[in-house]
Amino acid sequence: MSRRRVVIAGLGETGVLTAVRLSKRYDVVGISTKPSLVSGQELGLRLTRPDWWARDYHHSFDALRGLDRARVVHGTITGADLDARTVRVTTADGAELVEPYDVLVISTGVSNGFWRRPGLETPEDVAAGIEDAHQRLAAASSVAIVGGGAAAVGTAWNAARVWPGKQVDLYFPGEVALPEHHRRVWTKVRGQLEAAGVGIHPGHRAVVPGEIDRITDEPVAWTTGQDDVHADAVLWAIGRTSPNTAWVPAEILDDDGYVRAGLDLKVPGVDGVFAIGDVAATDPLRSSARNFTFKLLASNVRAHLEGRALKTFTPPARRWGSVNGYQEDGLVVYTPKGQSFRIPRLPVDRMVRSRVVDRGYYRGIRR
Repeated sequence: MSRRRVVIAGLGETGVLTAVRLSKRYDVVGISTKPSLVSGQELGLRLTRPDWWARDYHHSFDALRGLDRARVVHGTITGADLDARTVRVTTADGAELVEPYDVLVISTGVSNGFWRRPGLETPEDVAAGIEDAHQRLAAASSVAIVGGGAAAVGTAWNAARVWPGKQVDLYFPGEVALPEHHRRVWTKVRGQLEAAGVGIHPGHRAVVPGEIDRITDEPVAWTTGQDDVHADAVLWAIGRTSPNTAWVPAEILDDDGYVRAGLDLKVPGVDGVFAIGDVAATDPLRSSARNFTFKLLASNVRAHLEGRALKTFTPPARRWGSVNGYQEDGLVVYTPKGQSFRIPRLPVDRMVRSRVVDRGYYRGIRR
């Protein structure tokens, strides 16, 4: 008797972690435009210390032991037939495939700046993109970062710490940055930015140019009336995301192009389709991209195939987690209520990274 097949469209972190949990029991096929797991997390570390960042956030699929039982297809999904339960794929070498499924998991994520692009890439493309952005920022004597979310704030702090002689300025439209976090988080992080020498400029709403998926050097103008800002490198991290759903049938998309999904991660009105991550319109923060919901998804896929009731998750009202990323002195984590705690580097290395992430989440990483 053949095993049930689960096709996972998109192998970012949530897709990979879901595949790891399902591949022992089911025939799992993962489809990815990238040749490896390339995380969109911790932009500041990726730009300032790419080798340090890669230890946790960039792995070849062959290095992830939890994917040994899965089949990974490097290619682009071009369409889906939800009635026939198939997806169409053009592989990296130009072959056309039709992949049948019993369950389809949509985890194709979003496009957002130069660090989250949807197109097909080779290993050389990925390596060049990471290194080019790092060198571009490293060579600049002045850096302007436009945006108020965690990616912008974390990049400003990391850049100022790694390159203390560099002028680093952070511009954002509101009175405070990190608006989706508890207000206490910004109070604490602002002090860290000031201590690192970052210029903080609230109340600056930018005139957004047509192309922001690269580091630019053109002057930045403001709709709020301030003088133009000139910098050697301008990093746009304004949170303008676009869902990677060009291949997804329109009937399961919301008005903004995200996949409609309930808090059980199932797509309503169609059998056997789930969505997770930034592409899934589960709640205003699209928080299934975080909060360990890949565990819930794996459990619900099993429940669906076995005819059992599905469980739901409770989305948090605020974002939480790290802002500046893993550092030499450990990791600072902020809770949804705005409190913070530091995990020193030794426990992070021995427990969090080695046991929890490497062994627990990915079932082992070949380094």
